[in-house]
Amino acid sequence: MEAARSLAAAIEARGGRAVVVDHFRELVHPVFAHVSRAAYYWLLRRAPGVWALAYGLGDRMGPESPLSFGMTRVGTARLARLLDTMRPDAVITVHATPAVAMAALALTGRRLPPHTTAVTDFVAHSQWMSSPVDRYCVAAEEVRNEFVARGIPPERVVVTGVPVREEFARAVDADAARRALGLSPGLPTIVAMAGTQGSLGRLRDVTRALLTMERPMQAVVVAGRDERLRAALAREAAASPVRVVGFVDDVRTLLAAADLLVTKAGGMTLAEATAAEVPLLLYGSLPGQERGNERFASRAGIALVARSRGELRRLLDRAVGDPETVERLQGSLRRLRRPDAAQHIVDLVVEQIAQRGRP
Repeated sequence: MEAARSLAAAIEARGGRAVVVDHFRELVHPVFAHVSRAAYYWLLRRAPGVWALAYGLGDRMGPESPLSFGMTRVGTARLARLLDTMRPDAVITVHATPAVAMAALALTGRRLPPHTTAVTDFVAHSQWMSSPVDRYCVAAEEVRNEFVARGIPPERVVVTGVPVREEFARAVDADAARRALGLSPGLPTIVAMAGTQGSLGRLRDVTRALLTMERPMQAVVVAGRDERLRAALAREAAASPVRVVGFVDDVRTLLAAADLLVTKAGGMTLAEATAAEVPLLLYGSLPGQERGNERFASRAGIALVARSRGELRRLLDRAVGDPETVERLQGSLRRLRRPDAAQHIVDLVVEQIAQRGRP
């Protein structure tokens, strides 16, 4: 929901009104949202290969195949009623399922407001793509080229970046951020995280690798909402320069303090790190879209990628001990970053509204 909230804030900053709708919770059912999320996390923990297979199958099927259409139709009737009630000037979707639900309504002949899809991964996947979508906003030129190669007209795909909160566009002094977090301004600083569900990443490996480092450094490991993981890692890291914390709301200050972010390749994590110009070391990325994001980040030169515990230790040591490596990563980040993505997307949507008029 971070991308949706960022876009809503950008709309309201222009004097508009935005309503953020959780498609699964509000247009399908709260129980469905809970069960589907739990099933997704269970698959990622217990059977990641099954999720990788499903992700690949979904990419081959396309969103308008009979099977895929049935899966993504959930919530369409309530979405239609919501549109009739609210009569919005435009709709922006930030997830493939509501994007295809909007497309399904368009295919029935219903007149809809302009529909923009903001793609929040750094990879093209056919479940995002449907002929009735008016415009796709994507992370980078490489992603745009993939959409066009799969048959989306070039004029409908715009490189805007992934929308992140406005605070990521603002410079934050690294020393001030470290002091605010109780860290030493003078030491190389590593931040490790794996999303709100910390156990979905391989933070145990990362923590143990950090504890074996001989070079002077300090680290913050963010275990998210997994209290058991936080407590276990905190015991391992006691009396060391590695601090283990739980869920952190102020990600911007944390990234400002970091010389290196060790994480898995979630789309929003990559977008925020890119906007903040924090070099990345990717480890433990999950099958599916995260592996695609990881490959993109490696090709773009914004991340080092570790595939094993040994490689993780070597790359950590290299990142701390070789300033040229970090400088190369930062140079690539500067070329790729688009911290004003949310504002750019909103500008395009306002232009669409003006061109088409109110539905």
